[in-house]
Amino acid sequence: MTADNWVGTWAATPAPADGVALSAPTIRMFPRVSIGGETIRVRISNAHGNDKLRIGAARVALRAGMGPATVAGTDRVLTFNGSPSAVVPTGSFLISDPVALTVAPLADLAVSIYLPDELPASFGVTGRYARQINYVSPPGDFTGDAVIPASRAVDDWYFLAGVDVVAPVGTGGIVAFGDSITDGNISTHDAFCRWPDQLARRLIARGGRMLGVMNQGLGGNRILNDIRGESGVRRFDRDVLAAPGVTHAIIVLGINDIRNRRGLASETVTAQGMIDGLRQMTVRAHARGIKIFGGTLTPFENETFLRGAYTLEGEAKRLAVNEWIRGSGAFDAVIDFDAELRDPSHPARMLPVYDNGDHLHPGDIGLNRMGDVIDLSLFD
Repeated sequence: MTADNWVGTWAATPAPADGVALSAPTIRMFPRVSIGGETIRVRISNAHGNDKLRIGAARVALRAGMGPATVAGTDRVLTFNGSPSAVVPTGSFLISDPVALTVAPLADLAVSIYLPDELPASFGVTGRYARQINYVSPPGDFTGDAVIPASRAVDDWYFLAGVDVVAPVGTGGIVAFGDSITDGNISTHDAFCRWPDQLARRLIARGGRMLGVMNQGLGGNRILNDIRGESGVRRFDRDVLAAPGVTHAIIVLGINDIRNRRGLASETVTAQGMIDGLRQMTVRAHARGIKIFGGTLTPFENETFLRGAYTLEGEAKRLAVNEWIRGSGAFDAVIDFDAELRDPSHPARMLPVYDNGDHLHPGDIGLNRMGDVIDLSLFD
């Protein structure tokens, strides 16, 4: 093991948290790691900020239970370039100094960040849906408190973008790269039913080679056009190629290109355009020695999440993209989520047992099923 052998054990894609204002609070968030370790570091992102972000203080500890408390004796001060405070440049990110903390696989951390400034909505807070309950305090530095005084609970990751561990040589890193179906936007809060969560659980249960899992899903994300953050082809280098210790990537992206939820003619895509974008991801991954697996797009007939988004023309695009994913040979392997979740008697729709009810997003059972059908030997 070397001090430089960092592998990502958790991640959240930076996105704009539109309309969010913060009044000099402490924010306590609870990432659940995949692999464990004895030395960790934290990544803080100001990717969508319109000004510099001041960090007054930050700490990390193990979480006690499912509330806002930390485990006694595990609290550690985070420093940045040797200082307990820091400035994150506009549009950039900052990685903390290493800190000694024994973290078990699948453990919950408590990361507390104190922001000493008033951040109006115009600041451009970086965040994304969490499907977990995190806490925002009244104004003040409560990073060292065992139980944070919470003025409100939030369903967001604010500024927190990653946790890495020092891992043995040979440890791999898997990036799950997709949209809300990967992000788990419609899954049950604090149930950890996202398919990357289930993949991480299966890998830990199997034993053998350690593999960190980094969820870089982003609700609404598309291959070719920006929406609530950068498009897949724009953010691929940051969220996949630059991920610490990455050895594998799973791409499940494209259904939102087809749906064109804003209805703009300039954002209408062809199946070939989507295929070209996916092919570019494979080329860029292979140039870095990363194995890349293609996930087929799941059914969405008559979705109700956005009424009218399903069309026969869109279904034809989905089928064409899936046919290319399965047969092109561009990916190192194919994970056929479509075949696993679709209704065999009516392949344009999802099996009800896997459907969360909007006919677009899998529910908890469907998301766990996605994590279950991934062949773990792909990572050997």
